[in-house]
Amino acid sequence: MRSFMKKANKRAGFTILEVLLVVAMIGILAGIVILAINPTKQLGDARNTQRKADVNTILNGVYQYAIDNNGALPSGIAVATCASVATSEICRTGVATTTCGVSYVPLTELTTSSRYLVALPTDPQSTSTGNNGAGYRVAKDINGRVTVCAPLAEQGQTISATR
Repeated sequence: MRSFMKKANKRAGFTILEVLLVVAMIGILAGIVILAINPTKQLGDARNTQRKADVNTILNGVYQYAIDNNGALPSGIAVATCASVATSEICRTGVATTTCGVSYVPLTELTTSSRYLVALPTDPQSTSTGNNGAGYRVAKDINGRVTVCAPLAEQGQTISATR
């Protein structure tokens, strides 16, 4: 009986090699899952989707304003190319027009009394409180067509809307 107990005790546990192999296999599988999910790309796609919605929201607000004002656009929108001119960035909601200065487009007409927009959207990556810009740009061409774009778009995407 004593020899049976000795043999049973030797077979009861796992060897260090077996434990290491299982840990290695779990690590490899976890790495594969993380690569398949690619969280960086997923987060970038989510932020780009938000930017597309924000661009359309701003453009809809501008055109609702124009409809109510006999075709007149908000005063700060200048003739330019949206993506190439740094002075066409929209000023954040809540920042005084004098604080924004000439470098930003104040679209306060859209947020006054929350008639067209409650607040101007802010780019998901534009979180700096020292920055007065919303992270989006607006411009019009010589024919009066308005373009709103998101210059901080990720993964090489170009996000803009024109009407």
